[in-house]
Amino acid sequence: MICMVLAAGYATRLYPLTENFPKPLLDVGGKPILNWLLDDIDQLEGIEEHVIISNHKFIRHFEEWKEKQHYAHPIRLLDDGSMDNEHRLGAVRDMALAVKALGSPKDTLVIAGDNVLDFSFREFLRFGKEKGTSCVMCHEEKDLKKQQKTAIITVDEEQLITSYEEKPREPKGNLAVPPFYLYRKEDVQRIEEALQDGCGADAPGSFAAWLSRKVPVHAWKMTGKRYDIGDRESYERVREKFGIYLDINII
Repeated sequence: MICMVLAAGYATRLYPLTENFPKPLLDVGGKPILNWLLDDIDQLEGIEEHVIISNHKFIRHFEEWKEKQHYAHPIRLLDDGSMDNEHRLGAVRDMALAVKALGSPKDTLVIAGDNVLDFSFREFLRFGKEKGTSCVMCHEEKDLKKQQKTAIITVDEEQLITSYEEKPREPKGNLAVPPFYLYRKEDVQRIEEALQDGCGADAPGSFAAWLSRKVPVHAWKMTGKRYDIGDRESYERVREKFGIYLDINII
């Protein structure tokens, strides 16, 4: 299984912090945001490689970061060639680029590299193995304005997705989907097909939404909390929370 990290965004809402530096490498609690994710994922059964997709503007930062890492599994960096936010490829095109670069497809855990979690991906991978399908994570979101800014799904009693909408004006449910997906290798091969079929390229969940209309896709309800770092205020909140967490664990 491949861990594919989407890290080619420009994080304009965090300027000037991210004007010349990638958001996934910003410090939280004494280490980069990206390390909070990989420290967990690198230990999970089945993971073989970490593939990180950057843009051309920030690739050297990831190269410098990579030189300092000592994970059990290899890290591969991919450069999507873009130099600014206006010319970004978009998350789904970045995924397609990675699949092409890797050659033979494998089961793939796709994650956004700018989040911090207080739980492990272990149960998510176990859920996917039990269901035998591609899967997404989900959590309850009761705020209508937040529902309208994210992906919302509905599921049946077996956690099979029955509807999937990106930023719906009138949500059918309250299950929000964060940017964490588990794709079977046969589904990974369909990313280019999805783009040709009109799948949105920017939001990473666009491919999951398209796929859920073609094949069974299940949803795993998160057992903890995800901390999305979207702007300066949310970044400072996460730094404060996980700084305290780090101090407690040192003691």
